[in-house]
Amino acid sequence: MIVELHRVSKQYRDNTALREVSLSIPAGSVFALIGSNGAGKTTAIKILMNLVAPTHGHAMVLGTDSRKLSVEQYARIGYVSENQKLPPRMRVSEYLRYLRPFYPAWDTALEARLIEQLRLPPERKIGALSHGMRMKMLLACALPYRPELLVLDEPFNGLDPLIREDLMDTLIEQCGDITILISSHELTEIETFVSHIGFMDSGRLLVQEPVAELSGRLREVRVTLQRPPPAPADLPREWVNVHTVGNVLSFVDTRFSEGGFNSRLHSALTGVREVDVQPLDLRRIFTTLMRASRAEALE
Repeated sequence: MIVELHRVSKQYRDNTALREVSLSIPAGSVFALIGSNGAGKTTAIKILMNLVAPTHGHAMVLGTDSRKLSVEQYARIGYVSENQKLPPRMRVSEYLRYLRPFYPAWDTALEARLIEQLRLPPERKIGALSHGMRMKMLLACALPYRPELLVLDEPFNGLDPLIREDLMDTLIEQCGDITILISSHELTEIETFVSHIGFMDSGRLLVQEPVAELSGRLREVRVTLQRPPPAPADLPREWVNVHTVGNVLSFVDTRFSEGGFNSRLHSALTGVREVDVQPLDLRRIFTTLMRASRAEALE
C-alpha cells in the first residue's frame, strides 16, 4: 500500500477530529475520500503530509512513517490544497522557475504543456490570480516532476463548472501511473474516474472499498406486499433506510447479490406481489451509509 492510516485519532482540545481511522490506498489507484465539511478529511491528509501529528496511531506514506518523510520522499509527492500559500508578488513563470531545482525529475516540456492546457498567464503575478486560476497554478506546480503520489485536498471547492472541467481533464490526462488521493464533499466531478472510495462522517471512516464492489452490493429496493410489512426491527440488519407507506416497503440492501437476493427477500417477507430493484449512484450510496451510521449511533 502506498498510503496507510493505522487507527489514527486526532484531538484538538474538546474537538475530536479523527476517531481511530484505518485506511489503505493501493498503488496506482484513484482514491476519493468523501465527506461533508468537518468530517475529518483535511485532518487525515495533514497527518499524511506531516503537517500535523496524530494524537494516537500512525500513518505510512511511500512505506515510511509520515513523521519521518525525507526531502527525497517529499520530491515524490505532489500536494494541492485550497488553503495552500503561494508568494503573491511572484509571477507565475518566476515561481515555476523557482521550483525546478528542488525536483530532479522536473519535466520542462510537461510544464509548458500544462501552462498551455490550463491557460495560465505566465507573466501575471500570483496575487492577481482568481481562485480558479490559483488552483490551476497549484496543479501546474505539482505535476511537472511526475510524483508517485498526488494528494488533492478539496481541489474543486468554490470553482465554476468550466474551471472544474479543465482541472478534471488535466488530471485524467496526466494521472497515468500516479496514485491519486483526492478529498471532496462533492461527488459529481470525480465519480466517473475514481477506482476506490472512502466515506467519512464525524471523524469516522464509514467504509472504504473499490467503487465497482461498493456499487455492486448496494441496491434500492421497493417491495409491494399483500399486507402491511413487518416492523423495521424484524427485518434483516443489512436493509437500511427502511420506509413503509401502506403495503409498500422501501429500503436499501447493503449486501445485494443477484444470486441470493430473491431467497433472502422471501425468507424475510411473505405475500410479495411486486419487486423493483435499482442501482444507486455514489451520492446516494454516501447519503444512505451516512444516515444509517447516524441512526445506528443513536440506538
